[in-house]
Amino acid sequence: MADVKTDIPAGPASPKKRYSVNDFKKVKTIGRGAFGEVQVVRMKSSGQIYAMKIMNKAEMVKKNQVQHIRAERDLMVLMDNPWIVKLLYSFQDEKNLYLVMEFLQGGDLMTILMRLDILSEEQTRFYVAETAMAIHTVHQSQYVHRDLKPDNILLTKDGHVKLSDFGLCKAFENVPSEIYNKFHGQAAEAEKPENAADLGPQKPVHYKRDRKLAFSTVGTPDYIAPEVFAQTGYGYECDWWSLGVIMYECMVGYPPFYADEPMQTCRKIVNWKRTLAFPAEAGLSPEAEDFMRKIICGHDERLTFDQIKSHPFFATIDWEKLQEMEPPIVPNVKSEDDTQNFDEFEEEHAADDGAVDVNVDQFQGYTFQRPEQVKPSAFSLFHP
Repeated sequence: MADVKTDIPAGPASPKKRYSVNDFKKVKTIGRGAFGEVQVVRMKSSGQIYAMKIMNKAEMVKKNQVQHIRAERDLMVLMDNPWIVKLLYSFQDEKNLYLVMEFLQGGDLMTILMRLDILSEEQTRFYVAETAMAIHTVHQSQYVHRDLKPDNILLTKDGHVKLSDFGLCKAFENVPSEIYNKFHGQAAEAEKPENAADLGPQKPVHYKRDRKLAFSTVGTPDYIAPEVFAQTGYGYECDWWSLGVIMYECMVGYPPFYADEPMQTCRKIVNWKRTLAFPAEAGLSPEAEDFMRKIICGHDERLTFDQIKSHPFFATIDWEKLQEMEPPIVPNVKSEDDTQNFDEFEEEHAADDGAVDVNVDQFQGYTFQRPEQVKPSAFSLFHP
């Protein structure tokens, strides 16, 4: 894993107030994963609603995730624009790390896909264009996202896109991350000719979207670019591959390299020239198929952001006025703390596992407080 930018100043912390978990009242759990959970919370002093990501230090250390969570925090400190989830506060206690962010009541793209299954070309164009803008802002800060998937494309209450989940983000230095080691061996094995003999384009028989898999440590390789598997170096263009896979899933109904087993998915991805197919029954326009072929392709052939903007598929998009467009789907949101666009999670009583045996230096300088220009309300966020 590359060294991330951990020398970013902690920010203008208030001399009068240091926030802690006791300053917030839990409203509901809206996400749960391998290292902790995400809660909708209300600040006791102001009544404002936020999303709080809570991560267990011991688990982060045990699974070598410390640098990843530092990269996430550091990038979110840097980013302050309408395309990225806004971080308001970060702090820690003996057991956990906390990220307090704006709450997005609109849910995410996975919510829409689970409800509608397939999106129209017009709907897809909007989400792909806005997601491309969000990816571009990450790249402008010399970071690669590396974990783009429908779960990480969040929606404001008005239906606009904001990008989230920067746990695998890293400062761009072309150094592989251990998070992909679990797939690396499978991908290397998949490249052998004898293991690719039975591969060919085929529609998945039992495809079912599984949000629990996305939150697990196992994860899914569906959206990972082939050069990331190779661990021989990769660039910003790996995020454009992921965007193409997401677009394919929106319009076709399943990811292009889906398989029942992760090993088989890896095999399909590294052999993408043989396995990538566009089913006639999907009714894709020539422009849509051409665009996907030009980003789901070899890394040295993929379109750049400027080329993406000028592609005929986006001929009707005014890139300077995306935020002014009427989203094709407006979420049903009734209040600031409305969680109906998120999955239900049973409440769990956290076991008290005592003191955590971690090196405190690993989390030094984690605390952050954004200046008081932020007035959370309509454009709220959630981080799954």
